[in-house]
Amino acid sequence: MPDHASRNTEHGVVPTEIMASMAGIDFVRAIFSGQLPEPPIMQNVGPFDCTAEPGAVVIHSIPGERHYNPIGSVHGGYAAILLDSAMGLAVHSMLPAGTGYTTLEFKISFIRGMTKDTGTIRTEGHTLNVGRRAATAEARITDAKGRLLAHATTTCLIFEFPNETKKGT
Repeated sequence: MPDHASRNTEHGVVPTEIMASMAGIDFVRAIFSGQLPEPPIMQNVGPFDCTAEPGAVVIHSIPGERHYNPIGSVHGGYAAILLDSAMGLAVHSMLPAGTGYTTLEFKISFIRGMTKDTGTIRTEGHTLNVGRRAATAEARITDAKGRLLAHATTTCLIFEFPNETKKGT
């Protein structure tokens, strides 16, 4: 498996005018390929082998002891970051240039706990519906044996960037 830390991955926030100038699928793929920086939150989960198709995103990651809560298992926030990211990026992959989204709500169900021994996990997000003003999506985290570890659903607000942002002025 690739070592995320050895990839020299750049983290940062992409300027809004750059994001607004790109179709959503191109933006997501540019992050996954390293052409654009990964969001800073992803430093906490160390994703690798990420792929995007219109309406679908897959993120692989390996939970470790650094993700533990006080009771000795992986904190639920680890799964929340991955699920929210996969769902949001799946929505983003369907948006035209000049359009953005924000999460309005999401619900997570934790099925099985994770530890440092869980190994590589797969987070897969899919859109359910993308409209003009709202979108819905779902995501699942599975282990290498295909067992469900957690799943989630979301509703996102779709919005247009102001014309000044789209023009880059």
